[in-house]
Parts: sequence; C-alpha cells; structure tokens
Amino acid sequence: MLGLGCLLAVVVFFHADVKPAATVNFSYTGFVNEVSSNKVSTATITSAGAVSGKLVKGEAYTSQIPIALDDTALTPLLLDHKVQVTGTNASATSVLGLIEDLLPFVLIFGALIWFYRRSRKQMGGGLGGIMGIGRSKAKVYDEDRPTTRFADIAGYEGSKAEVMEVVDFLKYPQRYAAAGAVGPKGVLMVGPPGTGKTLMARAVAGEAGVPFFALSGSSFVEMFVGVGASRVRDLFADARKRSPAIIFIDEIDAIGGRRGPGGFGSNDEREQTLNQLLSEMDGFEPGASVVVIAATNRAEILDTALLRPGRFDRTVEIPLPNQVERTAILGIHGRGKKLAGGVDLDAVSRGTPGFSGADLANLVNEAAINAVRDRRDILTAADFDAARDRLLIGRRDASNALLPEEKHSVAVHEAGHAVVAALSVNADPVAKVTILPRGASLGVTEQLPISERHLYRQSYLTDSLTVRLGGRAAEILVLGEPSTGASNDLAGATDLATRMVREWGFSIDIGPIGYGPEGPSRDNPFAGRPYAEETQRAIDREVATLLRDAESRATKLLKDNRATLDRVIELLLDRETIDGAELATITGDAQAVERELVLLHRAVRRNPSPLAEWGAAGPI
Repeated sequence: MLGLGCLLAVVVFFHADVKPAATVNFSYTGFVNEVSSNKVSTATITSAGAVSGKLVKGEAYTSQIPIALDDTALTPLLLDHKVQVTGTNASATSVLGLIEDLLPFVLIFGALIWFYRRSRKQMGGGLGGIMGIGRSKAKVYDEDRPTTRFADIAGYEGSKAEVMEVVDFLKYPQRYAAAGAVGPKGVLMVGPPGTGKTLMARAVAGEAGVPFFALSGSSFVEMFVGVGASRVRDLFADARKRSPAIIFIDEIDAIGGRRGPGGFGSNDEREQTLNQLLSEMDGFEPGASVVVIAATNRAEILDTALLRPGRFDRTVEIPLPNQVERTAILGIHGRGKKLAGGVDLDAVSRGTPGFSGADLANLVNEAAINAVRDRRDILTAADFDAARDRLLIGRRDASNALLPEEKHSVAVHEAGHAVVAALSVNADPVAKVTILPRGASLGVTEQLPISERHLYRQSYLTDSLTVRLGGRAAEILVLGEPSTGASNDLAGATDLATRMVREWGFSIDIGPIGYGPEGPSRDNPFAGRPYAEETQRAIDREVATLLRDAESRATKLLKDNRATLDRVIELLLDRETIDGAELATITGDAQAVERELVLLHRAVRRNPSPLAEWGAAGPI
C-alpha cells in the first residue's frame, strides 16, 4: 500500500513538472518576429496550424498560423533561422494529451477500487465488517487437524466413548445403516469450567477424518439484527456441502439461553439466532451426515427446545476428575519436566480434591515457577507443596508483619481449629497449620480428606460446624473474648447450617422439607423466597441452635484438652507452621480418650438428642 502511494505521488508530480505553469502565447505576427530575431529554438506545427515549442531561453510558447493566409514564406524563414521544425497530426496530439491528462486520475481510481476490494475481503474474513458480516466465522480443520488425541486426555473413558461413537458414525455410516441405527444430530458436553470440554473437542478434531468446524457461541452475535441468524445459515450450508462433518460450538449458552420471561426478550438478536439454530438442526436432510457438538458449563439456562431429542440427543457429563484421573492428568502435564525422585504424583493428587484439569495444569506450572525461583530445573515435592498452598491459601505475604499480641491471637485461633479437627471423629484430618499470613488470611488450618466424598452424612457436617467454630471458642477460652478473626468462619458456618436446615432436612422442627435456594429458578424466573415468613423465622432459629451447639462442643473439647491446646499454641509461636503428622502425634492420646468417652456415653444413654439420633459425632 505504501508503494502504491509513492507511485501515485511520483506520477502526479511528474505530470505537473512536464506542464509548466508559465507559457507564452504569441500572435502569428509576434511568432514571426520572434523567429526573425533568432529567439525560437523549436517549433511543432500541427495540420490545424497550431504551433508550440520552446524559445532559446527555455520558455514554452504557443501560437496559431492562420490557415487561410497560406503563408509559403514561413517555412524558409524557420529554416534560415535554424529553428528545429516538427510536424504532427492534430488528432494524435490531442489523444496523447488527453491520455497524459487522464493518466493520474485513472491510477487514483484504480487504487481506490483495489483498496475497496481488499477492505471488503478483510472485513468479511475476520474483522466482522459490514461487507462480510453475515458470513460464518468458523475455523475449519480439514487436512490440518489439531494434534490432540484421546490418548492425551487422562480419564473420562465414558465421556470419550460417547464422543468417539459420534466420530465413528461419521467415518463408517454404513455400519449403523446396516443395523438400522440413526446417528445423533447433536451432543452437548456439560461440566464445570476447566474440566476439558474444549480439549475433548480438539481431540475429536484430531481423531475425526472429516471436516471440523469450530467456533464459539459469541461469534454469532453482533450489534446488527439478523447477523447471527445469517451466520448460522452460512455455517450449516458450508457443513452440508462438505458432509460428513462436525460442527463444534463452544460456550453455546451465549446464544442458547432460554426464551420467554426472564430470558432474552421477544425481539432480541440472540433469540433470532437461537431460532435459526433450532431450525437448522431440525432441517438436516436425512442423508446429511452433520453432527453438532456443543460445550457449556451453564446447562441450566439453556432453552428446553434446544435439548429435546432430535436436536441435542445426547448429554455427555464431564465432571471434575477423581483422584485416579488427577494422578493421570498430573502425569500428562509433567511430561517434559524434570521431577525429583521424591515426587509422588499420587500423593499430590490426594492433596488436590476438587481440582479441575486446568487447576492441575496450573499447579504443575506453579511448581515449575517455584523451582525457577530457587534457580533449579528439577521439581521437588516441596515445589508441589508450595504451589498447592499458593493456589489454595494464597501467596506468602512477608510484608504483612503481625504485632506480638496479634501473632499470639492468631496462634490461639488456628490452634483451636486444629485441635478440634484432630479430636473430632468425623472431621477431615489436618494437613498443615500456619500463622504465616497468606493472601487475605492471617493464618490457615488446612484440612485434606483421606478419600473423596460424594455424599455427606449429618455427622460429618456437624463436625465441620464444630471445627469452623473452634477458633472462636479457643479465643474465648484462652483470651477471654473473641476477635474479628472469626468473621470468615462465622460466614461459612452460617451458610453450611442454613443449607443443612433449608435444603437437606437436618432439622426435626422444620421437617424433611427441601426449600431450595432463594431467588429465581429455572422453572420460575420471578420467584423470590419460596416459603412464608414464619418458616423463615423457624429456619433462623434452627440455624442459631446448630451454631450454638457447635460452639458448645468446640468449647468443651478445648476445655477437656487444654494442655494439648496450649502445646499447639506454643509450637505455632515457636515454629509458625506445624504439619499434620506432628499435630497427630500431639493430639493422639487425647483423641483416643475422647473417642472412648463418646462411645461409652452413647452406649449407656437412654434418651439421645435428635442430633445424636442422626449420628452426630463428638463429645456430649
């Protein structure tokens, strides 16, 4: 483009130079006098009698010979005074002059056409401009497909089998036709963020021997009404031309949200796009082998018409990985990295419950960054521990120094959590206790489950409440008053107790009724509180009772084991961090005594309380 501009500038300026601004126009008499005075250097005479040329001084001149005069003496006069005479045809001169005059304008006009076409191509291809705004923005993987394969995805064997069956149907449709089977039109992949839905789609592209159209839901929507519907039509038209093919739509909730009250509205661009998508999925020809694979982590907001059979026939759940899958995922992300001999990926996976595949990738990367900080290229078990603490707890803040009394208060608080957790029968074991500030926390008691749970008994939840209130109970017992350090504990305990009463039916007074969360729901987007004010007061009373009972149990545990509590406080003030094994050694004897007392008391009790009747653990 820069070269074209320079060329135009040269042409324009050159054209200006060859046509001087000052030209002398002589009458015929004046022209003859100039020739007689030897002032004329050249003369170009046309058949129409027009004369032009240059004077001896270099100036240009023009004149006109009267044709009726038929002056025969002019030619000898020019020759006698050594004027270089040239004769031209008038029409040829006029044509050349016209071409010379129009050349710059032709070049400029051509440049404008070239720029217009180039802009149209660019705007239609990727910038979402006016010219090609209705075209599909899908990226097509055909011969050059991603290198990801199902072997690169750890675990999820059931999910991979579901998706691989779709690929197999597209590659070998005759097998299914022989059995009278019809392949699915759509597969919806549902799972929390970071579980690998897009990675699974890339593996489909890598495994499939068919064209693969990939784009996100937001690519359909623009500020212009009707653009999304046009792009849907264009996408499916391209897929049908190249069938069998796969269309992958990531984050389909961007266009597939439910319509109607609480939805997008009757005239919204997204609704028109969704309607077109529904029409296209219904409009597949019987022989058109086109399968739509979509991914979302918000399946609850999708329109029901999108999920009916005939559109998205299958829903593939991609949940958070279990421990075995986490170990395999860590092994994949550990490829190409130097791991020390003491690194046990199985132990790392046990310490990362609830981590998604993306979280595990981030964990390995953080461990590598920690090794680089220490100027090493080998990752040790300490690097993985530091990376996990950074992700779960926060960055170690060395600048947040505590006052001596604050440090003692934090030690008392965290020791209360740790001792109550260690002495509670159903609580998760403590992995680490620290009073070093991390992130927004001044201290942390980290608990990690021995095995992953999918169901939570009431006894486990009751002990969880007790552990959450153990820090506040320790402050009241040792310091004589609570502090603001328990604010997060109270918020978490209140939320847990509220769900126990309102959603899980863990209350005799309220009964086995699940009211669900407050606010709009899928079936009723305008709903508020789904129960009466009197019911809310009863729920508040039950929640308060659960929290008071939990604080009473924590206080009794700490009073009965005051020596153990003081020992843990002393070690925290001295070392600032205690690991779970050392804490288990300190609290081992006390824990054995407490459990024996609990079992003995349960055996001789004749009238157990309602909570104990449901399996509540802990001292009475």
